Amino acid sequence: MRKLTAPNTRRRVGRTSSGDARPIRLAGVRPGITIVGVKDLGPIHHPVSGLIDLPSTPEEWAPHVLSAAQVEAFERDGFLLGVRVLSDAQLEALDAELEELMTPGHAGQEHFYEYHSNESEDPERVLFHALGAWRVRPAFHDVLWSPALRMAAYQLLGASPRFFHDQLFAKPARTGGVVAWHQDYAYWTWTAPMAHLTCWMALDDVDEENGCLRYVRGSHRWGLLERPALGGDMAALAEQLAGEQKAELGRSVPVRLRRGEASFHHPLVVHGSHENRSGRSRRATLVNLFADGVKSNMTERDFPGTTSYPRVALGEPMGGEGYPLLLDEGALGPWLRELPRVSG
Repeated sequence: MRKLTAPNTRRRVGRTSSGDARPIRLAGVRPGITIVGVKDLGPIHHPVSGLIDLPSTPEEWAPHVLSAAQVEAFERDGFLLGVRVLSDAQLEALDAELEELMTPGHAGQEHFYEYHSNESEDPERVLFHALGAWRVRPAFHDVLWSPALRMAAYQLLGASPRFFHDQLFAKPARTGGVVAWHQDYAYWTWTAPMAHLTCWMALDDVDEENGCLRYVRGSHRWGLLERPALGGDMAALAEQLAGEQKAELGRSVPVRLRRGEASFHHPLVVHGSHENRSGRSRRATLVNLFADGVKSNMTERDFPGTTSYPRVALGEPMGGEGYPLLLDEGALGPWLRELPRVSG
């Protein structure tokens, strides 16, 4: 894939002689939106670029609706593959932004919840992993409002979806490291009840050669397992599994996706990815969601791995500035409730 450079309309953040931040012009930002320096975009709960068309009627939403067979496959297997969620225009903008965001010390890095230029525990491998890009650059911010993502989230959660957090993963060509077998909810027990969903979006064509994601079919029925080190031993989770479950790891399903396509998975489905030994990069952006009504379960013993997340008091519904509602039933309620969706 050709290397994309930032559009000419982008300028580096700077300071005036008085110390004030100069405006930074970002490609695709809607007229009337001024971004000074690189401010936190998290409080803005609507698209800030011209990259997203927002449906408002059943007719406009209809092209993004999952079929009954797709919903049934998700409930049976714990995952759904091959849903196109990103447009070509979004992909081009995301390419330019990601190239900048992967450079440590970039403007706005302080807004990330976590930022690991290399989370691999193998000194010969590289695994870029960061959480919070939606706060830092407009194209990543606006991924949240992609209609296909929002509709699939509503149907696969069976309820109005709220944004939880996003992630970036990048495995460079030939040296990309593993993501160990794991379940997402093992890292998220500071929110409850479990009513979560992940959308994994390919920014490159992905297959076995460049370390694609792999799912263990039906593993969402195994119960909650202990969480491993994400960039550590690929097989660490196997120590917790019974014989047949271990055998299922060897029958994992490779998630082959075209750039711009997504997979969706259940919070307990076991998944991971091997090294990238190919001559191609393997980059992805993820959006994690939960059903409206999920509450904070944050205690001294159960908390996220960073203090950067917006805090919600124990027992209070997750919401507010850091956790926007992405699809409110509103006037569409009667039509939405007739769509195929998980039984809950």
